[in-house]
Amino acid sequence: MYQPEHSAFDNFNHQDLWRKDQAHLIHPQSVWPSFKEKGCTVFVKGEGAYVYDADGNRYLDSNGGLWSVNIGYGNAELAAAIAEQACLLPQVNHFGDCTSAPGVELAAKLAGMTPGNLNHVFYTNGGTDANDSAIRIIHHYFILQGKPEKKHIIARTDGYHGTSYLMASVSGKANIRQNRFQYVDDITHFISSPSNYRRPDGVSLEEFCDMQVRELEDKILELGPEQVACFICEPIMGVGGVHEPAPGFHRKARELCRQYGVLYVHDEVITAFGRLGRWFASEEVFDTVPDIITCAKGITSGYQPLGAALIAADIFDVISAAGKESSFAHGYTYTAHPVCCAAALKNLEIMEQMQLLEQVRRMAPYFEEQMFGLSDLPLVGDARGRSFMFALEFVSDRATKALFPAEVQIATRVTDAARRRGLVARGIGEMALFSPPLILTREEIDFIAETLRASIEEVRDELVREGLWQG
Repeated sequence: MYQPEHSAFDNFNHQDLWRKDQAHLIHPQSVWPSFKEKGCTVFVKGEGAYVYDADGNRYLDSNGGLWSVNIGYGNAELAAAIAEQACLLPQVNHFGDCTSAPGVELAAKLAGMTPGNLNHVFYTNGGTDANDSAIRIIHHYFILQGKPEKKHIIARTDGYHGTSYLMASVSGKANIRQNRFQYVDDITHFISSPSNYRRPDGVSLEEFCDMQVRELEDKILELGPEQVACFICEPIMGVGGVHEPAPGFHRKARELCRQYGVLYVHDEVITAFGRLGRWFASEEVFDTVPDIITCAKGITSGYQPLGAALIAADIFDVISAAGKESSFAHGYTYTAHPVCCAAALKNLEIMEQMQLLEQVRRMAPYFEEQMFGLSDLPLVGDARGRSFMFALEFVSDRATKALFPAEVQIATRVTDAARRRGLVARGIGEMALFSPPLILTREEIDFIAETLRASIEEVRDELVREGLWQG
């Protein structure tokens, strides 16, 4: 079995790595003042649900990397498959008339797992590229049908689909769409967030669902159905706050889009491959078969970068029937990368052997119970989520749902306190987000909940001392 060359923490100098990181590495979505002040924890090893820093300190990773390390860290069987493929065939050109065994086998595997007739696979480098490619495929599809004007995209406020030029434009998350950047604004449009917590007072979930479906229809009619290419959304919003739409929304919105000739895209970059206890959430969890599903992250458990757009047969039939003058001029150097596809194949095999989906369905109710239990804390306005994806939203006043001023950095305070206790969590604005490895035990779930409770109580006391909260 593959073993890493270095295992002793003596091989790493935490302070030296910290200084080099500060001097040279640009981190995604950095908040510069706080980053320059405290820098990063340098992680050097992972094992199971845990990561270790360069000083040998152990932390339970409730992020699962970044919504991705589904089978846990340090899986030697998966590492061996990656090493074997790298020795056998590390790269091949998949443009035109070349292919590779791992790319072919994985495409066939995915086609057998997806709902409906989504049986064609376009590989990408990750989730952003998968969404970007899906939109480009959709535009190509309508152009080939003589409908070049059908190019407008409807998405959701708080939604997140990546940070490429187009995907940042399609994402409705406030910290992504900042005025200091440029965006593709002429063809991107938004309907409101599916936040059930912040729905209008006195509105039931059923009424809220119907309000949001009507809003989508109004937007389609405002733009003109002949102008609208697609509606893209996440089955459960991830980075935007783990918002699950009101029951029935996806099914009703899907039917509405079919009525108006608008393609329905499910961004399952987070929800696919077990996070909700199913391979894909669209049909099995939400009774919806979209036209395109995009995925990444859990497809390799984060061990290699890989994404995919899974395309319905009727879309593929149109684009594949085009003549040479209308070829689909789109792709990446690393499309269907053999090592990444081999990693995905082995990852899915390991998940099946571990019966990991069944494990998630067994453990999810207990994880949900412990996380929902934190809602009794006065700083927690809302504890929400499903299965192994969760969010805590912090408020200064539970009655009014008022938020703390941004400069308080409430979620960062909580996640910093948790890290001091040995728990890695992600704080964004007023929210802490959780997407742990799918292998958690009851004891590890207890540790997460107990550590969060102690950390939130510590921050509560700190805010009182600083005069920032009256209780």
